[in-house]
Amino acid sequence: MFGDYVRINLIKQTYEGFLLESSNEDKGIVLIKLNSGYNIGFYQKDILNIEVIKKGEIPKKESTELQKDSNSKKPNIAIIMTGGTIGARLNPKKGGVDYINTPESLFKTYPEAFKDVNIKEVEVLFKKDSSDLDYKDWKKIAKTAEKFLNNSEIQGVIITHGTDTLHYTSSALSFFLKNVNKPVVLVYSQRSIDRASSDANLNLQCATTAVISDIAEVMIVGHATTNDDYCYAMPGAKVRKMHSSRRDAFKVINGKPYAKIIPGQITRISGYHLRSKGKVQLDLKFEEKVALLKFYPGQDPEILDYYFEKGYKGIVIEMFGLGQAATKEARLGWTKKLKEMTEKGMIICATTQTIYGRIDPLVYSAGRELYHTGIIYLEDMISETAFVKLGWVLGKTNDPKEVKELMLKSIAGELNYRLEE
Repeated sequence: MFGDYVRINLIKQTYEGFLLESSNEDKGIVLIKLNSGYNIGFYQKDILNIEVIKKGEIPKKESTELQKDSNSKKPNIAIIMTGGTIGARLNPKKGGVDYINTPESLFKTYPEAFKDVNIKEVEVLFKKDSSDLDYKDWKKIAKTAEKFLNNSEIQGVIITHGTDTLHYTSSALSFFLKNVNKPVVLVYSQRSIDRASSDANLNLQCATTAVISDIAEVMIVGHATTNDDYCYAMPGAKVRKMHSSRRDAFKVINGKPYAKIIPGQITRISGYHLRSKGKVQLDLKFEEKVALLKFYPGQDPEILDYYFEKGYKGIVIEMFGLGQAATKEARLGWTKKLKEMTEKGMIICATTQTIYGRIDPLVYSAGRELYHTGIIYLEDMISETAFVKLGWVLGKTNDPKEVKELMLKSIAGELNYRLEE
């Protein structure tokens, strides 16, 4: 039966995995999903026998009603579901994963994660791959989070989210939500719950510990190492996805985590705002005509003309090292074009491709030449955070002096003035 966990015996090898439904085009082929998460097919003629190790469960129709815990001593929390691997599980028929459709499904999938809290509110905003999200989705998440944060009965908010653009969303919420009074915890998984190596359970357990803590910040919570030992609570505007598949993919850049978390236990690492009774306010104005570019050798500076003609108001350029790009000495120098664009009113900011470290254009002559074009060098800010912040700042003002002042002011912990290396 499809969904059974089986052992397939060949002449020289043995494989184990979940039996999948084959399509009409795959007649004569047996498909299974391996423990690694990959699908593999075998010709029926090559199979000696198939052993059923564990029968697959027949899915029951799930209620869409939220099952609330009646234990009033437990703290109340809210959950916002947006999709991603953490909100998905194996579909034996398709060989892939489906998004969890109801709050009930989430609680049944991760029962251990919510044993210390009452789920007061759940809102399924959407079920999207995070690569499909943009600033309009960030605004929806922020509005929903603000509603829950200003509910006196709720202790904090958990947001389940895909990994690919998670740090964009966490940056956006860091700017969109003013005076955060309770924990806002974005949580993810790199591997779906049906896989033996899934990081979902520990991440969610640590998220529920963080959401009832005293950390009144927007944060990402996830594995600190590749082992299932502990998680970090990481600043929303200072974190980045640094690996395509590892469980500890997210790292704090040029800073430190807020805390180390073992389920039920939290240890402070760096400073953060504490819980308060203040009211959270929304600051949602956002200029969508912003772009993030990566400078590369031989790049034609006329690419900036394209963005200008398309009405773009600002661009973040990832430059080499301390802030270098092709100067007037190069075959395709950027000095003249950068100065032309800034004089026309386009805001151009610079970050470093090295990810770690601070940008400093005054060290080398190439950087000093570009410095005088009027571009804004963003210290140690992460490029993705800079992209989000630039859109947020341009939503407030187009005045170059005001934009520069705001971009170089640490509003959500996005700049580390104490960074030495």
